[in-house]
Amino acid sequence: MTRYVAFLRGVNVGGVNLKMADVAGVFTDAGFTGVATVLASGNVLLESGTDAADVRATAERSLREAFGYDAWVLVYDVESLAAISAAYPFAREVEGSHSYVTFVGDPAVLDELAALTAGPDERITPGDGVLYWQVPRGSTLDSPIGKTMGKRAYKSSTTTRNLRTLAKVLAR
Repeated sequence: MTRYVAFLRGVNVGGVNLKMADVAGVFTDAGFTGVATVLASGNVLLESGTDAADVRATAERSLREAFGYDAWVLVYDVESLAAISAAYPFAREVEGSHSYVTFVGDPAVLDELAALTAGPDERITPGDGVLYWQVPRGSTLDSPIGKTMGKRAYKSSTTTRNLRTLAKVLAR
């Protein structure tokens, strides 16, 4: 069995409001074991004997059936998530800034996002299947990167978490 983290995109923001206890129930009913949620932003720890692609497909199908929304999920084994977090290339805690990791499931989308021009005081750099991003507080949605990542075209292949959330997920 492999321990995975499933990141649900757009949960409890923008109109998709789900109770994490209900989400955990859907994952358990889908056959996953060791299911636990972390925070209310759609972070699910689970165990499965299948690969990440199968976990993603099962999770998306199960969430769509249970809640009737267009569910998008990105899945990583815990060891990969720890390596992604450890590789964050900027100072982890910068006064007045948010430190993010955008998980990208499509290499072409990662290339496209990595080619964007960052705004003032905003920093981006690609990693292994992720875009590392640091942006001033209060500018996340208005920054060039934030505006682009918020577009509908990226919903199925991206989701963003801050480093503090990743630390909480990894601590579980």
